[in-house]
Amino acid sequence: MLTLRATPADPAPAGHGEGPTWDAARSELLWVDISAGLVRRATLDGDTLADAGSLRAGDTVGAVVPAAAGGWLAAAGGSFTHLADDGTARVLLELTGVGGSEADGGTRMNDAKCDRAGRFYAGTMAFDERPGAGVLYRLDTDGTVTTVREDLTVSNGLGWSPDDRTVYLADSGPGLVHAFDHDPGSGEWSNARVLLETGGADGVADGLTVDDEGCLWTAMWGGGQVRRWSPEGELLAVVEVPVANTSSCAFAGPDRGLLVISTAHGEGDEEQAGRLFTVRPGVTGPPASPYRGPLAALRQ
Repeated sequence: MLTLRATPADPAPAGHGEGPTWDAARSELLWVDISAGLVRRATLDGDTLADAGSLRAGDTVGAVVPAAAGGWLAAAGGSFTHLADDGTARVLLELTGVGGSEADGGTRMNDAKCDRAGRFYAGTMAFDERPGAGVLYRLDTDGTVTTVREDLTVSNGLGWSPDDRTVYLADSGPGLVHAFDHDPGSGEWSNARVLLETGGADGVADGLTVDDEGCLWTAMWGGGQVRRWSPEGELLAVVEVPVANTSSCAFAGPDRGLLVISTAHGEGDEEQAGRLFTVRPGVTGPPASPYRGPLAALRQ
């Protein structure tokens, strides 16, 4: 089994870093600081990341993707929010039953990603992480919102196989990674099965990506590592990270060969918690697919 070690990147740490995303059109890295409600941006020169500013998306923000119509689409608070190039944030759609605060038992948006057709999948979780409170939604390119999965705990990492026929979803509450058959035309999921069961000292599967060879890379929250798995669930490689709460990962750069790993603060509060880390594992992965819907049609 291959073992690699990630190195810290230059951008300032986040409180709860999540969701690194390579925006190929702008040649920059996006990621979020969930608890601060910020979308972070960085430029990439070789393997060196440099801060390029931040945008406020809301009280909390779970994920961000580029928008083909301009700017970015964020899963923020309990809504889908558009961020314009000048940083203006505008709520497009508020989801019924999502929102509130930890004090009132509320829920918030968590991880999200677009499929290759440009449909935006976004999951939720309760602030107190109570079982069954999480839901996965799909925002289609015509503005229709569909419930894809219910009874989740922490709806988390998403990824599609290179042939677009399989989709993966992590639920970090029970530590499961599910696989589904995926219909690229309709976006429908079927034939649910459990691919991975994680937990214990190795951590639970959090954010994930799928490389161009069809293997999954899962950030292991609480385990201080990212793991590479075959499509059949065989462990192939481990990337060691000096922060327990590794939260997500994505391939970045013009060659899509730099794996960027996000981290978050935790009980140990390690010195480098919240930083981005990078490693070159010798494989490549896809850039972020943008949301392809007309944003004007969604504005309330």
